[in-house]
Amino acid sequence: MLRANLTDPDGAWAGLTLDVRARPRPDLCLRTAPLRLLLTQEGDPVLLGAVRPPASGVDFFRTDRYRSPVPPLRAQTTRAYGGSAERWAHRFAELLATSPGTPLHDGRWVLSPDPRLRHWNHGRRAPAEYWSSMLIDGHPDGYADWYLHNGSWEIFPLRPMPDADDSRVKAYRKQALDGTLPPVLLWWVSGLDCHLVLDGHARLAAAIAESVDPGLLELHRTVPEDEADTETRHAVVAYEAELMRFAELRVLHGSGVPDGAEFAGPGTHPPARRSTHRPPSHLGLAIARRHQGMGTHRPRADRRALGTWRAVVTP
Repeated sequence: MLRANLTDPDGAWAGLTLDVRARPRPDLCLRTAPLRLLLTQEGDPVLLGAVRPPASGVDFFRTDRYRSPVPPLRAQTTRAYGGSAERWAHRFAELLATSPGTPLHDGRWVLSPDPRLRHWNHGRRAPAEYWSSMLIDGHPDGYADWYLHNGSWEIFPLRPMPDADDSRVKAYRKQALDGTLPPVLLWWVSGLDCHLVLDGHARLAAAIAESVDPGLLELHRTVPEDEADTETRHAVVAYEAELMRFAELRVLHGSGVPDGAEFAGPGTHPPARRSTHRPPSHLGLAIARRHQGMGTHRPRADRRALGTWRAVVTP
């Protein structure tokens, strides 16, 4: 696996890109069937889901078989890293590349701090209240509401959240107060419209117990820039072809257009009569492929049933 630093326009560190090779299938894999979801880890079922039509939410059941791909973090390492998101990102990238049970498979991934979850705290609620509200409750079963929480990017624990007086949580609470708490590792899964907690259930519980904002690192799959540029060019060419076609229709039906009327572009028709000509199918395909490649935050894209059980290549 190759990794490289990402920087924002100001030159500040913004995350890592991970180019994964020689991993054709992920160990932690989301599978789909008509109105069904199944998350497996090395073949073991971790999470089962039944989608309520019409895609309003999912009833889920956790099996308690999830195993974190990140080994227990040593106190010495925690002190040395001092809460640095950049150093922890490199550490987690190394562990994800070498550990079994991860979602990584061939392609490009991004591991970065995730500020989007913080933006939803419009009411400026206390951190304990806000982050508790972002958790999807229920163990072993529960319900994820896609209708009310669409686009909220909630946090889905793969284990029961430990209590505030749990021994691990107590140890992390001290780190939460002194600013050295390691970040929580999340995996964005659009098919569930939420972030799965890959590692850090106890750290998240400690941050909530002390009412501080937890550090977050989000893992999501993307596409290489050259592939994105190619799909963008295809979509632009197809759209320009549509503009030309509609311009020809305007000339053809010009007698039915009132004086001074303006043509509004694709999707409109001269008032005289509607054309029965269908737009080229490749336009829809190009746009769909573009959305699929870049759509790590398209919440409804992966909810549609895809026939028989199969591995979802782009979660």
